[in-house]
Amino acid sequence: MPARLSSMELSDPNIPHASSSPNDASRRKSGRVKHKPVLLQSDPNASIASYSNGKRKRADTLEGTDVNGQTSEESLVEESDGDPDEEERKEKRRKSRSKKTSAKPATKKPKTAKLQTTSLPVRSAVNGVKKPSKPRQPRPKATATIPDEGTGLFYDIFARGHAVDEVAAAWIARYDDHNANAMCELVNLVLKCTGCDLEVDVHDIEDPDNATSKLDDLQKEYQAQGIIDYPLISKNKAFATFRTTLTKFFSSLIRTAAKGGILYSDLALIENFEVWVITMSSGANRPFRHTATVVSLAMESALCEVYSSLAENTAKTVRQKEGEKKKKPVNKQRVASLAQKAADEERKTSLVDDMMETIFSAVYVNRYRDVDPRIRLDCVTALGGWITTAPDKFFTSNFLRYLGWVLSDTSALTRAEVITQLSKLYKPNEDVGRLRAFTDRFCPRFVEMAIRDAEPNIRAAAIGLLGLVRKLELIEPNDIDSIGRLIFDSEPCVRKAVAGFFADNINDSYEEAINTLGGEEGMTEAVGDEEPDDFNLPRKVWLKFKCLAENLEIYSSEHSKEDPDPTLPAAIVAVPGPGFNSRFSLAAQAVYEGMPDVKEWEVLAGYLLYDNSAASSNSDTSESTEILFRKRCLLSEFEEMLLLEVLKESVKQRLLQAVATETDKKGKKSKARTDEGPNIQDSTAIHLAQVIPQLLRKFGASAATAAVVLQLEHVLNLEIFERMRQDSTNYASLLDDINKQFLTHVDQGVLAEASNAILHARSFEDLEEVTERKIEELWSDTINALRTVVRNRENRTATDIRGLCNTVSRISNLASVADCVSIFESEQRATSKKTSPVTEGSTAHILIDLVNDEYADLDDEVSEERDSLIISSIKSLLFYNMWLVRSLRTSMTANTPILNRPDYTPFASALLSIMQSRSSTDAVRLTATGAYLDLHTLFASLRNTTPNDQPTKNLTTPPNKNTQQRSPDLGIQSSLIRPISLEAQSLILSIFAAMEKQYARHSRRKLHPAPDDAVDSAPEDLESDLEDDDEDEDSISEQVKTRRLLAEKQLCELSGKVVLAVLGRVLDTEGQQVRQRILRNKLRLGPNFREVLTYLEEPKVRSKAKAKPRAKGAPAKTGATNEAKAKGGKKSKSKEIVDVSSEEESDGTEVGDADDAALGGELAEDRIEDVEDEVAKAQERDHDDDEIMGD
Repeated sequence: MPARLSSMELSDPNIPHASSSPNDASRRKSGRVKHKPVLLQSDPNASIASYSNGKRKRADTLEGTDVNGQTSEESLVEESDGDPDEEERKEKRRKSRSKKTSAKPATKKPKTAKLQTTSLPVRSAVNGVKKPSKPRQPRPKATATIPDEGTGLFYDIFARGHAVDEVAAAWIARYDDHNANAMCELVNLVLKCTGCDLEVDVHDIEDPDNATSKLDDLQKEYQAQGIIDYPLISKNKAFATFRTTLTKFFSSLIRTAAKGGILYSDLALIENFEVWVITMSSGANRPFRHTATVVSLAMESALCEVYSSLAENTAKTVRQKEGEKKKKPVNKQRVASLAQKAADEERKTSLVDDMMETIFSAVYVNRYRDVDPRIRLDCVTALGGWITTAPDKFFTSNFLRYLGWVLSDTSALTRAEVITQLSKLYKPNEDVGRLRAFTDRFCPRFVEMAIRDAEPNIRAAAIGLLGLVRKLELIEPNDIDSIGRLIFDSEPCVRKAVAGFFADNINDSYEEAINTLGGEEGMTEAVGDEEPDDFNLPRKVWLKFKCLAENLEIYSSEHSKEDPDPTLPAAIVAVPGPGFNSRFSLAAQAVYEGMPDVKEWEVLAGYLLYDNSAASSNSDTSESTEILFRKRCLLSEFEEMLLLEVLKESVKQRLLQAVATETDKKGKKSKARTDEGPNIQDSTAIHLAQVIPQLLRKFGASAATAAVVLQLEHVLNLEIFERMRQDSTNYASLLDDINKQFLTHVDQGVLAEASNAILHARSFEDLEEVTERKIEELWSDTINALRTVVRNRENRTATDIRGLCNTVSRISNLASVADCVSIFESEQRATSKKTSPVTEGSTAHILIDLVNDEYADLDDEVSEERDSLIISSIKSLLFYNMWLVRSLRTSMTANTPILNRPDYTPFASALLSIMQSRSSTDAVRLTATGAYLDLHTLFASLRNTTPNDQPTKNLTTPPNKNTQQRSPDLGIQSSLIRPISLEAQSLILSIFAAMEKQYARHSRRKLHPAPDDAVDSAPEDLESDLEDDDEDEDSISEQVKTRRLLAEKQLCELSGKVVLAVLGRVLDTEGQQVRQRILRNKLRLGPNFREVLTYLEEPKVRSKAKAKPRAKGAPAKTGATNEAKAKGGKKSKSKEIVDVSSEEESDGTEVGDADDAALGGELAEDRIEDVEDEVAKAQERDHDDDEIMGD
């Protein structure tokens, strides 16, 4: 054996190293290519380590050389064993096959500049075992913001752009030469990474007993500097890759030390790390504690990799030893060498295990509950990685419990990370036994997070985790139902996440139902051969639809029990419209994503239309499988409604996806995709046009099912009737069915959906003639029903009042979608056999009489119906005035004469009478107040209406002589635009103050004190309405929350109408009393109220640049300005930006003071110009108000 060089001596590359020995001739020659060595260094595990530019594999070392440089017993056995064993022969054959198949030459590595220091050979694996290569990550680039202004590891890693593996190898070499200096560099690196410029010296490293006091001094000095930001949390772009590079370096440091053997031979390395870095992880200073924790966790992760590799090598060596024992004859020397090798690897594994235990107990156990959520997040992420990397060590209940405890962390990011790490552990099926005890203990917490966590994304992640737990069959049946009930949750991401879980529930119920019917054979006997195009015949999937309806019904009822008031009262929920979705509709959207069978909506429609009445009436005791199947598929009324909701959403999603298929992922359209989308839409519309009338005939009797079927008409493309080249009979029949639903139902949901269906039908011009004829028939039937009830005034009963209330409600809904001016203004002559014909009043006058509470003398048992009748009458008359203003605007724009001037005085007087007679929080009084404000604001929108061939001018400017003859009749405008009287204004403010107090009482808010304000005096009955609202905040019930929400809605609605009236200049026309009053509590009653009142704020001026002060001796600018004006130039004004933001966000001056503030009072302009400016500003303010009001 040749003599070896010293550990830090470099070999001369020009002198070939010849190794001669008497045993070289007898030794079996290796088939590997030999290269000239570049570095020679003493190594505990290898004698020679060489670098070459060729592509070199592992195992360049002589495995038979021990730490002391002597030939080990294993090498002697290999030398004495002349014939290779069976494993070696297999290895040779495998290598020869790989050489034959490889046709490409080995790619040469590019030459790179290495550090001019002594470096250890960086091997690719531990103890000669090649690990699978990881994807190469880009090297962090050196940035100019981290200047190379010093020496040490920090600048080698972050400033000079060296690879972390090279820097780690160079540090190991320096540690081999002088461990104190190298450890000093490492500690200073950690200090520098904290943002601290202070350092330790070699004397501090050599005195470990004084390390704690030295670190305390450094922390105090660092704290005195008042530094808040440090690299790990810095937003500076220079530190974008700081954390990644830092963790990579320390991971590479541990791996290099393990490959070189220093990690096992020099225990002082880890001991010094414990003394300095681990001590820093428990410091009071957050930058020190956070940085040291990140470094410690990175080293622990690297130790996990080393531990896993050692355990794998040990197991492999043991298997080889057992294989040698089974051979005949047994090679005792080889068995002994393998036993010695396994013992050595077990010793190394034990050392690494002790190191990991030390770091875990000293760092993780203390820092996973740190006050800083970032540190807790890092700990959770690291532990999840350790469990995945070294499952034999960390995949136990002793370590899993730390993840379970952090499930209740106050930080949302930490809880989300725990769910992410646990989701990785529940995927492999072979570790079910390890997870059973942990799941039994913490599964209730999983369910609690899925149901009640404050963050919707965490709830969705917890549902995904429970889905993995369910696949391992570790979840309780009660928990399955608790999670399935979330299909009705209010959060969209939660419903989307639970869709797959809910679909598994349906599949379980479906399999159980099939088993009760005799399995697959029984199902085949029951349904026979399924025809793919005949959707009216029974199918197996019908049973799955039945299971879907049953589960939805069960979860819906359970949801209602937990939430006593799952739906808000009618006063809060808006009238159902095209954008309205019930909770059943939202659940159906989630079901569509989770169940592929639901996407075949034609099959579901065939199931709903199937006449299964024969199965329910069959009393034969010897029932066949077919009869049992049909009985099992019977639907209740509620289940029919649920499946109709699913059908509606299935059709909508089908049409939306058809539109989406026209473009690819990049947003580009192709001919094939463009043709596919319309084909799907046409086929869907053709089938839907045939299905909707059948559904209305079968489910039109019930209000719940009829409303859902009417919603299907909203998505139907009515142009399909023209494309089918049919006459208008089918379309007229569809409209007749819709009119029938409108006339026979009294439910507000059905009336609203029928009205929206009529509005949808009016949007198609090709079928306008048929639609208008059906609407006229509907108006005729409704108005005749109204007049019939009104004529019988002498014999009126409670039943007549209820019928009249329903009729007026239909009129209100129909007036919202169809023009009713001619209908309301026409008078009808009533004929009788005994008397001569009498001319009855118009419909508008009849409704005004109803507003005046014509039936006030009836009993209190119909008081609720009487209030509903008044509210519906007010809404009907308000819609009538809206259509009237629309027709007036059209006439004024076309400059056509207006023969009849409308008069809304009777309606306004009736509303004012209700406002004066009713109590403050009465629903009728609030409706009347809002209608009174809307009525005046509505006619005020005619202020700036001009013919099309004339520009819009403000009425405050005098009319031009040339255009005065063509202007609209200003007399009509002046008679219709009426300001609200001071008496009514005071009454409105009194009602507004009462609503403020009501909401403040319900929401536990404090109003701005105003004891001397006369308009704030609310009626006396307000206190009696709020006496029952004295519960503690902790015990607030759902009813109290509902009342609070209702009070906020009423306040915001009334405030919005007051704001529009002020902007329309019909309220607060004298002074600023109303504006100041309603803005008083703007910041005290919540964000919704604040946003409503934002439109009342004056525009604020924000100056672009401040005026520069004039230098001494500089001439004034007045002369230059006047000279410019004399030449026809524009007036010099400071640049202004008008901002309509709130007072809190504006920092500009008032509009009138901007010039004086900018020019320092030097512009002493003529008074005439000031007047012109004021007029221009007034016109601009009027124009802004009109834009806000709209039409």
